[in-house]
Amino acid sequence: MGNFKGHALPGSLFLISGVWWAVKYSLWYATRRNKSAGAARLTTRATQHRLEIFEGAAMLVFSVLGMLAEQFTVDGPKLHLYDSSTQHWFKLMNWQHATMYLFFGLAGVTSLTVHSTTAAPLALDRLLLGVAFFNEGFLFLYHLHGRDMLDVHVHMLLLYAVFGGALVCLLEVFHRGNVLLELLRATLCLLQGSWFWQIAFVLYPPSEVKWDQMDHNNLMFITMCYSWHLAFALILVAVTHTAVICMVRSKLRRMPPMEMGLLKPQEREADSEDEVL
Repeated sequence: MGNFKGHALPGSLFLISGVWWAVKYSLWYATRRNKSAGAARLTTRATQHRLEIFEGAAMLVFSVLGMLAEQFTVDGPKLHLYDSSTQHWFKLMNWQHATMYLFFGLAGVTSLTVHSTTAAPLALDRLLLGVAFFNEGFLFLYHLHGRDMLDVHVHMLLLYAVFGGALVCLLEVFHRGNVLLELLRATLCLLQGSWFWQIAFVLYPPSEVKWDQMDHNNLMFITMCYSWHLAFALILVAVTHTAVICMVRSKLRRMPPMEMGLLKPQEREADSEDEVL
């Protein structure tokens, strides 16, 4: 992660996750609000279960790819933790980032277990996702020692989004299905993703122009940029939510009222479940 690509990779993954959550939870909210047969046809419980399983599998796959990338790149530690010749730890930065991906992988495994079996309580997936976000912030908080002022500042700003995401996930453990919390999680995830890209451009600019790491004006400007990134995330989630609501309403207006009769029996039974995913 100590280069441009190393920050762009997690940034892209968080951006994809944020957009996915914004679309998914907006769709579920729109269909929950509309009690018509057509709305039930759009997102059955069986469909929601399949989407949750797909999401958990995707999280696990991306996490494994992230760990492999941190370990087996050209300058990676390749599972080598301690250098006995120098008597120093080896490539701890890569190990910390691989540990971050590890916890998101555990969250993916937990989500798969929760939604494909009855062996775990439903809220456990949100709890492990919150732990993954908390662990990410915990690791970043303690690997900034000795860095330049601007380097420390951009990472400290990232922690607001990271710990905010952990807090929202914890609240979702007790208030599952609350669309405000779900969209707030999507917003903070988008903020993380776009800020990872910003960190990449600040610390490892592709152009010849370098940022002065000790200039206080750069701190003021980058703090203002963080507010712009937050505004971008809020606007993107709001636009996505509005677009999904409008598309669902348009779809329902064009859907024949008797289409509910075409539902398969197992889909009707799945829709009758009271459990909120």
